[in-house]
Amino acid sequence: MTLQGAATRLTIMVGESDQAHHHPVYTEIVHRAHRAGLAGASVFRGIEGFGKSNHIHTTRLLSLSEDLPVAVVIVDTDERIRGFLPELEDLEIEGLVILEPVEVIRYAGRGPSGAAEDLR
Repeated sequence: MTLQGAATRLTIMVGESDQAHHHPVYTEIVHRAHRAGLAGASVFRGIEGFGKSNHIHTTRLLSLSEDLPVAVVIVDTDERIRGFLPELEDLEIEGLVILEPVEVIRYAGRGPSGAAEDLR
């Protein structure tokens, strides 16, 4: 797959405990992105944050939270990202979904042999 130059970043902010179809919503998003053949998806767990509910969730020892912020980040061409958006509709996401234009400088990974390969 070639991914270089202009692209779009889809970021979905949800709570760690949010569920969809008996799975964490972030897991459901990643699996749907994989099935859709998108270039890749990553999940990042936040250490502190708040959203529309205005409750601060944190990892600090004195106020442990079971619902930390989680960001799912997916980058691909604008056309493929926008084509993927309908996959999110039935998840009833309670969070923030944003699109941002980005420029891909390099898209490389490891091949089946474990050797680095350019994914163009």
